[in-house]
Amino acid sequence: MSFNLKSALCTLAALSFAPNITLAQDCGTADVPCNVADGTYHMTFPDTDTPTGIVIHLHGGGGTGKGLLNSGLAKAADERGYIFVAPNGEHPDSRFTRNWSVRADTMTFARDDIEFLTDVLADVRDRTDLPDAPVLLAGFSRGGSMAWDVACFAPEFATAYAPMAGAFWDTLPTECEAPVQLFHTHGWNDRTVPLEGRSLREGTVIQGDVWASLKILRETNGCVNRQPENNSFSGDYWLRHWTDCEAGRIDLLLHQGGHGAPSGWSAMMLDWFEQL
Repeated sequence: MSFNLKSALCTLAALSFAPNITLAQDCGTADVPCNVADGTYHMTFPDTDTPTGIVIHLHGGGGTGKGLLNSGLAKAADERGYIFVAPNGEHPDSRFTRNWSVRADTMTFARDDIEFLTDVLADVRDRTDLPDAPVLLAGFSRGGSMAWDVACFAPEFATAYAPMAGAFWDTLPTECEAPVQLFHTHGWNDRTVPLEGRSLREGTVIQGDVWASLKILRETNGCVNRQPENNSFSGDYWLRHWTDCEAGRIDLLLHQGGHGAPSGWSAMMLDWFEQL
């Protein structure tokens, strides 16, 4: 699969930024998470003295960061030399305790997860002495929605974003803060988070429409045309590429499956990130 890049926030040259360092892991394992002011996270270090960058992955609702340590993305990140970070969505006083504070009309949370994730990233950078490492923020389901929120309201947080099976919740924002690089993945047969979203709790909370979410981001990125500059195919994947925008880029990957990651997603998404 090829990408016709016209704008980017990082280059392949930037991925060789790091000096030789020795990483000593004193927390972040499955049994000993790292602690910041409002929560915890897990992480793994690659077997290299020159890490490629930082990949942060947000679990789905009801999941844990610990559960992602053996995920396909964790393994792919490790093989490519990335530090892999898996924060915990922890809201003890909420109806669902393992969740993210995704912006929605009728849902409130005690913890602001944009602030929490900012603290996590700062702690990772401090522990690894990598102040300028490129960052990819990925997320699945509710974690994917949280990645959309971060991309919209704190776009400077990461170099690029890779949400999967989750977008904005209603009422959708009218605009986002700044252009971003975003690669969204969704299953054509996803019934848990359909592409058009769905109502929950007798209509009191509503998953947002992915197509409408993409429209908001196109407007933020200054994509003059509604239609993508080009489409491509890779096996059972259908891809659409908005690369002719004033800033940033948007890529959409659709697959034939349901609520989950398609085979090969980790490698494809990291390839996209590394070509920015």
